[in-house]
This record gives sequence, C-alpha cells and structure tokens, in this order.
Amino acid sequence: MSQEDPAVSKAVTVSDVQQLLKKKDEIEAQIKAYYEVLEDQRGIGMNEPLVDVEGYPRADVDIYQVRTARHNIACLQNDHKALMREVEQALHQLHAREKEKREKDEAEARAEARNRSQALPLPFARVSAITPGSPASMSGLQVDDEIVEFGSVNTHNFQSLQNIATVVQHSEGKPLSVAVIRGGERMRLGLTPKRWTGKGLLGCNIVPLQR
Repeated sequence: MSQEDPAVSKAVTVSDVQQLLKKKDEIEAQIKAYYEVLEDQRGIGMNEPLVDVEGYPRADVDIYQVRTARHNIACLQNDHKALMREVEQALHQLHAREKEKREKDEAEARAEARNRSQALPLPFARVSAITPGSPASMSGLQVDDEIVEFGSVNTHNFQSLQNIATVVQHSEGKPLSVAVIRGGERMRLGLTPKRWTGKGLLGCNIVPLQR
C-alpha cells in the first residue's frame, strides 16, 4: 500500500506554494554556487577526469573540493527534482480546489437566483414608455418595469388595463403604492397621479402581459 504524499495530504494554501517556490530558489542558488566552485577549479565540470594520463591525481585542481562540490550538486539536483514534483502537485491541488469552490459558488448563485425568481409574484403589466418630467418619471418608474401591484390592483384581481385606469382616476393627487420587478428584484415606488403639462395623469404607457 503506497504512503500518501505529505505534500498533498493536507489542504494546500497559496502560502504553502510560496514557501515551496522559495525553497526551490534557495536550492537553485546553492547549485549555482557549487558550479562556481567547479568553475574556479580550471573550469572543471561534473564529468572531467580527476586523474592525469598516467592515472595519478591531478595536481592542478583541489580533488577534495571538486568531489565535494560534485557530490553536493548531485544531491541538490535530486532534492530539486523532488521539490518540483511537490510544487506541481501543490499547484494542481490548489487549482482543483479553486475550480471546485468557483463551481460551488456559481451553483449557489444560480440556485439563489432561481429561488428568488420563484418567490416573486407574476407581473401582470409592463411599462413600455415614459415621458420625461411626468409624474411616472418623477416617481422613479422606468421603461420595462414589470408591475405586480398598482394601488389595489394586483396579480390576482387584474383583468384589463381598465382596472389601472379606474384606480388612477380615483387617486388624482393621492399617492399610490406601486410594486414592480426590475432586474429580478422587487421594488416599491410611490406614484401620485396628477395634472401636468403632458397628457393624462401619469405620463407613461402600460401594456398588459400575457399570462
């Protein structure tokens, strides 16, 4: 049975990844430093022979220093390789968790929007036009607002636009409570039908919605 990798056994954080990358930089700096030690030894590398043509230890280089540097480079390169696997696994887990969280948030937002739309009453009319400076405009009513309440008229008792016209005629100079749905949200406005420079008492056009 394989042992779980300690690098991914717990939830990885951005800070964990940053620490791993910092460690990677430190190892790379150490490798570079040991390569510079070899470079100082007559530019010798990892594979050049340390004996002369006759098989004697070379007198022009520090054999012990070269062997130590080569050994440390080999060990550090192995450490670097293992660390890069940890970084890759950590990044994979981090991205997978972020994707899972994003998908969960999106699903919750869709569910919330669906629940909100289901909770809203069905509109019976829509505002199709508004004249600037009119009572309707001054109340904050907007084109495409969907009406769910207009004074005493609501989704349940609305039959025709005559219902709204009757309420308006009997409410001249008196504030009416109007509830609309705008952008998926229910809003309540105060609308006072009254004489103004334009036609009618509202200055807007309302059309019935098919239900």
